[in-house]
Amino acid sequence: MATAFTVTGNLVDVWKKKIYPAAVTVSGGRIQSIRDIHENVIQPLPYILPGFIDSHVHIESSMLIPSEFARLAVVHGTVGTVSDPHEIANVCGMAGVEFMIDNGKKVPFKFNFGAPSCVPATTFETAGASLDSAQVQQLLERKEIKYLSEMMNFPGVLFNDGEVMKKIAAAKALDKPVDGHAPGLRGEQAQRYIDAGISTDHECFTSEEALDKLGHGMKILIREGSAAKNFEALVALLNDYPEMIMFCSDDKHPDSLAESHINKLCERAVAKGLDVFKVLQAACVNPVVHYELNVGLLREGDAADFILAEDLKQFKITHTYIDGELVAEKGRSFIKRVTEKPINQFTCREITTGELKISPAEYPSENGLVPVIEALDGQLITNKLMLQPKIVNNQIVSDVDTDILKMVVVNRYKQAPIAKCLIKNFGVKKGALASSVAHDSHNIVAVGVDDESLARAINLVIREQGGVSAAAAEKEMVLGLPVAGLMSADDGYKVADAYTAIDKMTKEELGSTLAAPFMTLSFMALLVIPHLKLSDLGLFDGDKFEFAR
Repeated sequence: MATAFTVTGNLVDVWKKKIYPAAVTVSGGRIQSIRDIHENVIQPLPYILPGFIDSHVHIESSMLIPSEFARLAVVHGTVGTVSDPHEIANVCGMAGVEFMIDNGKKVPFKFNFGAPSCVPATTFETAGASLDSAQVQQLLERKEIKYLSEMMNFPGVLFNDGEVMKKIAAAKALDKPVDGHAPGLRGEQAQRYIDAGISTDHECFTSEEALDKLGHGMKILIREGSAAKNFEALVALLNDYPEMIMFCSDDKHPDSLAESHINKLCERAVAKGLDVFKVLQAACVNPVVHYELNVGLLREGDAADFILAEDLKQFKITHTYIDGELVAEKGRSFIKRVTEKPINQFTCREITTGELKISPAEYPSENGLVPVIEALDGQLITNKLMLQPKIVNNQIVSDVDTDILKMVVVNRYKQAPIAKCLIKNFGVKKGALASSVAHDSHNIVAVGVDDESLARAINLVIREQGGVSAAAAEKEMVLGLPVAGLMSADDGYKVADAYTAIDKMTKEELGSTLAAPFMTLSFMALLVIPHLKLSDLGLFDGDKFEFAR
């Protein structure tokens, strides 16, 4: 435990909405006193703030195990997260959740995990595990589990599915919040979803949708991750609903985490003229209050979880304290690395180019047109297009000129036929990219201009037992992710550098025009987000919630 010490600075009291010079005395990991020192202070002083909380994040999407995520996050003033471990749960089940909890306990950082509510996310894909209501109940009964994670199966809620309702009932009986996930749901259906006991949503991508849900009493998490970016559309809501808004990243890749975290959202919000106290309420206070987190909020008697910032504009963090321990200072993390043995489930063999061919007879069509996924930069939703495919030697192939490329999903859990379709807007001009990070079942997803490149990229991932890869004619790269095919246990900054390099290759060598090609790729198999996606079992219509035919 850290020894007693005193920190002086301009204390930002979010509760009373005032800023004043103060001396904060810490002992035994808690704030013993906060003393006003305005009469004898010499400016300038740093600003003392509560630590930042990411109110909804999948640690796995950082490609780092929790202990490494923490090492990077504390540099930016993040002291805790509200974390849904359903990515690793879809691969390794209960053992995966245990891995995340156990690893997170090994570092001074306040991880708050939820019980995954939708493993698998749907019955229209192959996952590595499932969690039924009895297992979810077991998790919820643990003190480390703070809430029921995002209820993606909103049709199950609306139609009163037995298993879904048992999971919600278990959380309510234990007085633990239930997170939502209902993109586009509005009006009477949104009201029914909320009335079932669901209290938050991080999937709003328009202010109109968010206002509708706020009107029904739901709290809105403003998401700004590596793929889905809803900050610009929603941040103005803070003006009128400061107690109902939180900030989150949802999915954040390692290169992005190395650069910034919730601190960047505070900077952007203040730059738009939003009141700094409302901004900090969303970034620091509301998550702690809503989820009843064991995180201090800069009051006497609280855990000494606070940060020092140079100013309240750029939010450049100079010091981060957790339970009175200095865990980061001036860009340097003091959290020590943890050695972990990987946990995984990866059994597929390498593939051949012949398995990737698409016969026109096997592809759904209507008057010569076929359904094509339209990827949208910065969004998880896709559009469904009906377009004319390019056919060569009676095979549907990628068409670089129209940017309509072949996409495939390979089952990583057992030998099975490869699912195939067409996708538009990746902008790839040559080669292919592949990933075993493919929400939510995490089979291998790949996009490319020719079958040879696709096979090379996919086989690179298989040889590493998980990872992201890029393959061009004379160059190939792979970042291995041997922990569940989702994460690396290596140094987080090295992983960030490796990811930056392979991301650069997909743009400069392959030609992708997307801001985050791998992150966007990882959501092309997420069936619970409309409108058209591809699972390992086939092309899926998210509006009809059935396979395309």
